[in-house]
Amino acid sequence: MQMTHCVAANNPVFSSTKQELVEEKNFATLSKALSHPARIRILSILLKLDKLGGCLNSDLVSKLGLAQSTVSEHLRILKQAQFISAEPIPPKMCYRINKKNINAYLSLFSSILN
Repeated sequence: MQMTHCVAANNPVFSSTKQELVEEKNFATLSKALSHPARIRILSILLKLDKLGGCLNSDLVSKLGLAQSTVSEHLRILKQAQFISAEPIPPKMCYRINKKNINAYLSLFSSILN
């Protein structure tokens, strides 16, 4: 059986640059926006619609089985994190996935791991 190596607290691995700390905080904030299954489902639906060249302007309430106020809150959180955008097309809103920001999030995750 191999023994594990313990690392002393003063090891340089524990130090961080200001930039690393900012990136970690941003990543945590954005990850929080993705921390609910309904928001992941909304992104999944929007991604599929985007591949078809469309946007979501139908009633998500019936598709997700959630109250309108709950769906609105999930959409608000995703918009605030800039994972989606909303374009008014009266009488409804047209929601689209923001692939640029999704890719930036994935890139941020990758940079934190390296």
